[in-house]
Amino acid sequence: MDLALLRTFVTVHRAGSFTRAAALLGLSQPAVTSQIRTLERQLGRPLFLRQARGVTPTTIGDELAHKAAPHLDALVEIAEAGLDEDSSIRTLHLAGPPEFTAERALPALTSLTGADGQGFALRASFGNAEEVLEGLAAGHHDLAITTARPRGALLTATPLCDEEHVLVAAPRWAALIGPGKLRRKGALTVENLPVVEVHESLPLVSRYWAAVFDSRPAASGAVIVPDLRAVLACVIQGAGLAVLPRYLCTPALERCEVVALLDPAVPPLRTYFLVVRTGTLAMPHIARAHEWLLRAAVDWT
Repeated sequence: MDLALLRTFVTVHRAGSFTRAAALLGLSQPAVTSQIRTLERQLGRPLFLRQARGVTPTTIGDELAHKAAPHLDALVEIAEAGLDEDSSIRTLHLAGPPEFTAERALPALTSLTGADGQGFALRASFGNAEEVLEGLAAGHHDLAITTARPRGALLTATPLCDEEHVLVAAPRWAALIGPGKLRRKGALTVENLPVVEVHESLPLVSRYWAAVFDSRPAASGAVIVPDLRAVLACVIQGAGLAVLPRYLCTPALERCEVVALLDPAVPPLRTYFLVVRTGTLAMPHIARAHEWLLRAAVDWT
């Protein structure tokens, strides 16, 4: 059986669409369709049911993907690594948001990079949820951390941990605002208060206001910087209020560099997911990193 046909089949199975698979493979959609039809003729059985949007694998299609995908992934990795390199050392390509990956994931995984015969080399890259998932689907990453759960059969997501969000400001802003306004639902607006955020749309502040006050904040960003660690640094210097993950601002809270402006009974949470291409957990180095992060996450929460 032609391995090129199997590779196209597995890509279609994961993508759930001939169009998406064609983009991932760098082929035209008619070429992908032709290859799948050729494989179906060779097997004498249909592998996909054509739907209005995408395709659904048949029982035979699912069985073939389950058997073939891990082996094809292993062959691709060998080919990309090169035959002249030390094949005993596998490379794990990790992607995720810069703050969480740097503060949580990378410290947890570095203990697995030793030369004990079971370790692996580690390469990390940062990006937002859309960038990370696109890179994973295209094969640029092995393991991704994201706050967005992917759809379709191409990627498999496992909940990793919940992140609590805290509304913080420098002590002088906390004194000006006063706790009374914060405790009255909807009483606080931030029209006249500077906000430090990661984007002009104020995603973290807006999510917090929706969850705690059931309203939208009337504000604009005084400082916009696409890294939560930089947001925290600006808040400490008195640039304004911000919504930050508790794990990131706990040291500053303990040092009284910032103050939590509110302690809601049910704090807003955001869930992180570990995401892989479907079938790749059969590869030992990916499975080991996946399991290690899940274990580490128990202590994070």
